[in-house]
Amino acid sequence: MRIKEGVYWYKEQGFFDANTYVIKDELTVLIDPGLENYLGRRLKEVQADGTDPKDIDVILVTHLHPDHCGAAAGLKEVSGAQVALHPSQREYLDIMAEEAVKFFGFDITRKFSADLVLGEGLSLGKTYLEVLHTPGHSPCSICFYAGDKKILIGGDLVFEQGVGRTDLPFGNTEELKTSIETVSTLDTELLLPGHGAILEGRNKVKRNYEFIKEVYFKAFF
Repeated sequence: MRIKEGVYWYKEQGFFDANTYVIKDELTVLIDPGLENYLGRRLKEVQADGTDPKDIDVILVTHLHPDHCGAAAGLKEVSGAQVALHPSQREYLDIMAEEAVKFFGFDITRKFSADLVLGEGLSLGKTYLEVLHTPGHSPCSICFYAGDKKILIGGDLVFEQGVGRTDLPFGNTEELKTSIETVSTLDTELLLPGHGAILEGRNKVKRNYEFIKEVYFKAFF
């Protein structure tokens, strides 16, 4: 579903899946391919919006939980796209895969590796994605901020009236709070979370941060 020129949102497909986002410019990136069980259905939606899988140049993930990156290997096979990971994601790639097996009892993520290592940002053409390391929900969580579009793709950092859980392996409540404080200073008109509804409008995004700080920071942090 197109939500802004060159920006598309594909809602999580079912249990244990995540929102997927596509940004089209000179390069086309797909962020958080979700769980592989839903890859076929998701690609049909992407194609319906005019993007062939072969048009995808780069696969990005906000963090290494299977509901966000489980389809990365499968999508790479279908599209030929390169997987770009943050240095922290490269560091935790094998560790998080092992922890996922322990936590869920079975392996639901096919192995993949980094074709590219992300620096401070990624230029797609006119659009520049700033890469922000935002640990807390996981140690390798990152956000992508497009300043020209005032868009934040936040993974499982913040949601509408909610925050990412920290009771999963390597979660850290204090780091989550610090990361939220960091992104709340950004000029954001469109907040695209890893689950649930998107938040549109600067005032709505601002009020959401205020709610989180009032309710979650005081109650849990």
